[in-house]
Amino acid sequence: MTAKIARINPALLHETPGYHHITVVEAGRTAYLAGQCPLDGSGALVGEGALEDQIDQVVANAMTALAAVGARPLDVVRSVIYVRSDERAVLGTAWQRLTDSALGPAFTTASTLLGVSQLGFTGQLVEVDLTAMLP
Repeated sequence: MTAKIARINPALLHETPGYHHITVVEAGRTAYLAGQCPLDGSGALVGEGALEDQIDQVVANAMTALAAVGARPLDVVRSVIYVRSDERAVLGTAWQRLTDSALGPAFTTASTLLGVSQLGFTGQLVEVDLTAMLP
């Protein structure tokens, strides 16, 4: 049986800026990725104080992690984005950069964007948590 992903926006729920309220996976295996951080291959923080540079590193890391399990951004069924800010404009900038990136299709699924006061690494501004259906 071929696995199928359905993305649904019920008519009685609010419009979204690209994500879907519900994602249903009909069958298949699932990969749960650890939160992808803006760290390079040696574990050093990329883009100290620069949200866009950190997002670019998170995207690169997430693409590598997805590829390692044979998945693509379109196979993502759930995403949670953490941004170290309480400003809506900063959250919007992060959302736009992520959705415009190579990882963008991952955010058309059930997605949550959160502004937080602290992340795990000193200077870290963004982290993305992904769940993907495996082919």
